[in-house]
Amino acid sequence: MLSKKSLLIFLLSLILILAFAFCMNVGAKEKVVKIGFIGPLTGPNAAQGVGAKNSFDLAVKLANKSGDFDYKIEVVAMDDASNPGTGASAAMKLLSDPDVVAASGHWNSPVANATIPIFKDAEVPLVIWGAIGESLTSAENYPTITRVCPTLKQENIPLAKFVMDDLGYKKWSIISDTSTYGKNNTSAWTSELKQRSGMKLISLDEVQVGQTDFKAILSKIKSLNPDAVYFGGVVMEGALIRRQMNDVGMGDTLLVGISGIADDKFIEVATPEVAEGTVCTTPGKALDKLAKGQEFMENYKKIGYKEPYGAYGPYAYDAANVILMALKEVGPDSAKLIEAITKVNLDGLLGVTSFNEIGQTNNTLSTILVVDDGVWVDYNDSQYKSGKKSL
Repeated sequence: MLSKKSLLIFLLSLILILAFAFCMNVGAKEKVVKIGFIGPLTGPNAAQGVGAKNSFDLAVKLANKSGDFDYKIEVVAMDDASNPGTGASAAMKLLSDPDVVAASGHWNSPVANATIPIFKDAEVPLVIWGAIGESLTSAENYPTITRVCPTLKQENIPLAKFVMDDLGYKKWSIISDTSTYGKNNTSAWTSELKQRSGMKLISLDEVQVGQTDFKAILSKIKSLNPDAVYFGGVVMEGALIRRQMNDVGMGDTLLVGISGIADDKFIEVATPEVAEGTVCTTPGKALDKLAKGQEFMENYKKIGYKEPYGAYGPYAYDAANVILMALKEVGPDSAKLIEAITKVNLDGLLGVTSFNEIGQTNNTLSTILVVDDGVWVDYNDSQYKSGKKSL
C-alpha cells in the first residue's frame, strides 16, 4: 500500500505529465501559418477591397474548418488604399513577418506594379486577385506572380464586340484617367476601334485620379456629338462623369467601361436614374449561374460579413483557394509554394483556374452588365435584352 508521501509524489508526477501533455497538445494546435491579403480597404475603392478581403477570409475560414491542415491558417489583411506607395509599404510590412508564406493582392494595377518587385525579391508568391494591367503577368514576373482574373485586354474585347458589333455604335469619345490603368484602357479601346471599319474616334481626353469636375471636358465632347463615351478608369471618377454628362445635356449618351466601374458605388454616386443604361463588362459570371455560386453566397451570409462581396470577391475567394490547394500539396514553404501554385488546377467558384506559361489564368469568363432600374444586371437578363428598354 502506498504511503501518503508516495501517493502525493505519484499524484504530483501525474499532474505534471498531464500538464506537459496538455501544453504540448495546445502548442501543436496553436501552430499558425499566415497568408496575406492586400487591397484597398479605405478610400474611394474600399467597397471592392473589403468585399474581396471578406471573400478571401471566407475561403480560409472554411479551410480551417475542413480538417485538411494540421495548423491554423491566419489571414493578415493590409490596406493599400489604391496607392502605389501605400501598397509597397503594406507589402514590406507583411513580408517582415516570417510566418507569411504567400499573399494575394491587388485591385489597382499601379499598386500591383509597385509591389511585384518586393514579392519577387522576397521569393514569396503573390496571386493577383483583381488588378488587370496587361504586363503584370509576364515571363519576367513568372513564376512568383500569378493572376486569377482576366487582363484588361481580355475585358475590353467582349465589350467592344457588344457595343460596336452588336449595337452598332460608331462615333466614340474616350475619357481615361492618367494612371497606367487608364492609359492601357485607352490603348486597348483604340485598338478595338482600329480593327473595325466605319469606327471613328472623335475625341480623347485624360483626367486625374481624384478629379471631381469634368464639365469643361464634357461640354467640349457634347459639341462633337459622339454616339457613345468610353471611360477608362474606376468607380468614383466614372460615376461623377456619368452624373455630369447628365448635367451638360448628355444624359442620353451611352457611357461604357470595363470592371473598374462595376460596383454599386457607381450607381449610388451617379444616382440610379442617371446611371440607367450604363454598360460595362466584368470578369466571371453571376454567381447564381455558377455551379458553386449558391454555396458561396450562403456561406458568405452565414459568416455574417456586413459588406457585399463585390465584383471581385469571387476572384479573391478563388485566389485564396489556389494558395490553399498549393499549401495542402507542399506545406508552408514559400519556395515550394511558388512552383506548386503554377501547377494548380482548381475547380473553383468561377470554374477551372489554371495558369499559362506566364502565370495568367486560362479562365477568361466575362459578363456584359447594364444598369437596369438602379441595379447592375446581366444584359441577357435585362429589360434591354427583352426589348422593353433600348440602349
